[in-house]
Amino acid sequence: MLVTRFAPSPTGRLHKGHAFSALTAWTAARDAGGRFLLRIEDIDPTRCRPEYETAILEDLAWLGLDWDGPVRRQSDHRADYAAVLANLDERGLLYRCFRTRKDILNAIGDAPHGPMEAARPGPHPADDEARRLDQGQAFAWRLSLNRARAALSEATWNGLAFDEEGRGPEGQHGVVPVRPEAAGDVVLARKDAGVAYHLAVTHDDALQGVTHVVRGQDLFEATHVQRLIQTLMGWPAPIYRHHRLLTGPDGRRYAKRDRSVTLAELRAQGVTAQALRAELGFSSVG
Repeated sequence: MLVTRFAPSPTGRLHKGHAFSALTAWTAARDAGGRFLLRIEDIDPTRCRPEYETAILEDLAWLGLDWDGPVRRQSDHRADYAAVLANLDERGLLYRCFRTRKDILNAIGDAPHGPMEAARPGPHPADDEARRLDQGQAFAWRLSLNRARAALSEATWNGLAFDEEGRGPEGQHGVVPVRPEAAGDVVLARKDAGVAYHLAVTHDDALQGVTHVVRGQDLFEATHVQRLIQTLMGWPAPIYRHHRLLTGPDGRRYAKRDRSVTLAELRAQGVTAQALRAELGFSSVG
């Protein structure tokens, strides 16, 4: 059975881009007689707000979308993610990183072998790490690509790939080879949230039995590191369908940070859900 999901973060109101993505995933599930899940990715305590979650539910209902089963809120499952982190740490695949984003950005400019060297800062010396821990300095858990590669057979590492039924930003389609090194040693947990996006999303897709990840092309590159995490954890690999990104009249893609017009604002202007669905290429729902 085909299982898709829509997984917004409650950090603002939904816009047309969100509506297009939700409708695309919902339609894929309903056309196949499958299941459509709703997940609220609210692991960032500094940006997520309960009122935005309420607004997400209102907007999706206005669009005419329904979902199967209860809504999964990631903030309710931090113990699940902590268990995965403990597993990876016990296997020696993680290391503590006390460097700030500013430190990493500065290192990128100084790295003699280019940005990828800075994106893989590596563990701190043992005495330095112990000193920082004693001082209570905040740190992130990073996945070591060197250790991950050593943990897998050469055939497994070289054979990492994912099935793409949609299109990547450069037209990628079919079996796409994975390039985990492109993301460097990614952060899998931060002190404030306890978990980061890549780990939480791969865990939940596996737990919820998601068979098809339908999402925008802006997340295409994230698939590379997510396939590595799935392989390390022995989780199934979903099929991916990355869809085009909607752009506004100015040619820029819709984004919360750019204060794109929201679905609530469209409603206030008198736009109907039926009209918006038609504009986005979905003539009917239900």
